Amino acid sequence: MHREGQDFWTGIGRAALVLLAFALLLVAPARATNIQPQLVAESPAPAPGGATTLALAMNPDKGWHGYWLNGGDAGFGMSVEWNAPEGVTIAPFRYPVPEALVLFGMMNHVYEHPFALLADVRVDKNVAPGTDLTLSGVANWLACTDKVCVPEKAVISVKLTAGDGKVTQADRATFDAWRARLPQPLEQTGRWERRGETVRFEIPLPAGAAIDTPHLFLETPRLVDYSAPQAFSRNGDWIVVETRANGDAAGPMAALFKLADGRGLSVDFEPGPVRAAGDRIAAPAAGIDGTLFWTALGGAILGGLILNLMPCVFPILSLKALSLARSGGDAREAKVEALAYTAGAVITALLLGGALLALRAVGEQVGWAFQLQHPLSVLILLILAIAITLNLLGTYELPSFGKGQTLTAKSGAAGGFWTGALAAFVATPCSGPLLGAALGATLVLPAWAALPIFGGLGLGLALPFLAIGFVPALRRRLPKPGPWMAKFRKWMALPMGLTALALAWLLWRQIGSGAGLVYPLIAASMAIVLLWHFGAIQRGDRRKWLLGAAALLLVGSLAATTAELARTEHRVAASGSAFSSEALAKARATGKPVFVYFTADWCLSCKANEAGAIHREAVQAAFDKAGVITLVGDWTNGDPAITRTLAEHGRNSVPLYLWYAPGAGKPEILPQILTPGMLTGKAAER
Repeated sequence: MHREGQDFWTGIGRAALVLLAFALLLVAPARATNIQPQLVAESPAPAPGGATTLALAMNPDKGWHGYWLNGGDAGFGMSVEWNAPEGVTIAPFRYPVPEALVLFGMMNHVYEHPFALLADVRVDKNVAPGTDLTLSGVANWLACTDKVCVPEKAVISVKLTAGDGKVTQADRATFDAWRARLPQPLEQTGRWERRGETVRFEIPLPAGAAIDTPHLFLETPRLVDYSAPQAFSRNGDWIVVETRANGDAAGPMAALFKLADGRGLSVDFEPGPVRAAGDRIAAPAAGIDGTLFWTALGGAILGGLILNLMPCVFPILSLKALSLARSGGDAREAKVEALAYTAGAVITALLLGGALLALRAVGEQVGWAFQLQHPLSVLILLILAIAITLNLLGTYELPSFGKGQTLTAKSGAAGGFWTGALAAFVATPCSGPLLGAALGATLVLPAWAALPIFGGLGLGLALPFLAIGFVPALRRRLPKPGPWMAKFRKWMALPMGLTALALAWLLWRQIGSGAGLVYPLIAASMAIVLLWHFGAIQRGDRRKWLLGAAALLLVGSLAATTAELARTEHRVAASGSAFSSEALAKARATGKPVFVYFTADWCLSCKANEAGAIHREAVQAAFDKAGVITLVGDWTNGDPAITRTLAEHGRNSVPLYLWYAPGAGKPEILPQILTPGMLTGKAAER
């Protein structure tokens, strides 16, 4: 009886609040709002036959909050009465992941910080270029504090003109940050059932997926008591949710399953039996999954060790081989260089990992090796590779490579540190075996636990040199110093020169052959002139003004390159059918096998797999015979959609290879080292 009375008065309270809100909305005079709306478009010039994305950015005043699509017990979401020109279609808004807020015993699904609702706008192909497509509408929403609720309205508008669909880098970054807050759709449906006063749900979610602060937000009304506790448990690859029923809704249901702050999944449910509850998922604790952490740390160390065998690391190894050979049998110098090399590799890996975590924390969709997705970083690496190549050829001398220094130990430590830093910066983009899964764990670990994983990668990369520095038996196997070292040093310029050529090719792929390539070419040329003249001064040339002129031209061309890259957006064209979620859905709908591979021009292990397996004639013939559809995800310049797809499959880097068998609910993740036999075998499967 007490329960029925409580439900009755709670229902009366909810109804009164909603009626009061609508009554105030009808009589409210024009005034400033407590949540400021702004309608913006990703492209102000959508192309006829194409689409762009609208964002209704909402900025609550301090202490105020807005509501999700289903506001819960006492709120309601956004509604807009659009005034759209002919030929323009506006899709429903997509909402970011909300927060659960209990006030006076009632559950509210809210946003207490700035948020954005996104909607796709499609322009008919028959609309003439230059047509004014300005959109406007009247938006209505509810704004609340913990004491009062105020229904608000505003006229929103954005100027659009039919054009070429161009999107600036700044606008794309802003919208990518908003898109990162949207829930990701689950391909597989869940099930729900009602058992007496309890409603039970089952959600397909792999056992390795992390859950921090779970909550199930029901989009479909009249099914659950929003303020009732929700019990979560795991049964294999399924999450079971149990809560109190309240309502008579039936049939398919829609919901948002929150995994952590700002991260969630859109789930569709069909009526049906729900499996038994499993291991209880407790409320979030301060600790972490110890098994996941130690497994990821071990994988990162072992993966970093394996990186020493990858082709992208060989040029750096050649530098260190020269340094170790120069140390001869001196135990102290070998240990100092080994420790310095390790410090350089570990600190650089930590800095790169920290930058990645910071960027992801502010909504950027980036992954490991993000530094090579930007042409300016590649240009700086190119200049560095040129500098090292010229140094090895003897064009100029640096203390760490010169002869007869009195501070040998000090220069050895400095040389070891910077060589280790360079190795980590250049080598880690090659994701070898074990490394992809280890770095993928950093997506679900808190920052303080993720950073040691990155540090473990640097440690693994440095392990061979630590062993040589501290194991005398290994050190005695090194060749003795002698005249051969001068020739060896010049031979080692060959792989570093090839690295410089590879970086130049990558820069060309990222920028193209247009006017944007002029400034980088000037910068690289001035670096060569500057270093050549620096060597000439070391050999007695007194024309130091040439050195200053070359330095000024180098700095100026770098500044011009930065300005040009900020002004122009560059995209690398895919060599095959480009990957997108729409292209994948269309390919899978054909009922044929689908092979998706994610690659980048700077990833040598990716290119090795493509040359040695994917592009082999026998593999392509087998794919053609079986009707395999191949999609290519090119991550060279970074792509938020690809970054999200990598994260969905527990990866933070490329390569990633997915095989979708006809009718399969989930893809098979193939190994990171492919063979022709493996791919032809997959094509032959029925």
